[in-house]
Amino acid sequence: MSVPGNPVSSLAMALRWGDMDAYGHANNTVYFRFFEEARIVWLASLELGGAEDATGPVIIKTSATFLKELTHPANVVVETYADKAGNTSLDTYHLLKDKDTGDIYAEGYAKIVWTDRATRKSTPLPDTLRALAAR
Repeated sequence: MSVPGNPVSSLAMALRWGDMDAYGHANNTVYFRFFEEARIVWLASLELGGAEDATGPVIIKTSATFLKELTHPANVVVETYADKAGNTSLDTYHLLKDKDTGDIYAEGYAKIVWTDRATRKSTPLPDTLRALAAR
């Protein structure tokens, strides 16, 4: 299975027992938290989007396709891909995989809009992100 864009980051995490729901598998919100954590760590590695920065990311659209049940215990890897860049936005994709087997649990998407935190309006995407985007 492939997702669009250029690979930009990979982050390993563990599913916690508390991430399970009454049905005995990871609650659907956990997938979005994994994707969020991967984005935050990736942007921080680029020294972008920190809480003290004047500009940063806002997610305006997100989605997930759940492909395989995720149950505890599990160690996962979130692969992040940068796709199309607009003037102020960047499309990102994620694959949530089993760290040991490579099985894919979910595909994710998030549209990031770069925002001026003082004015609460969009602002040009940093050149660092634009350079990582698929052409």
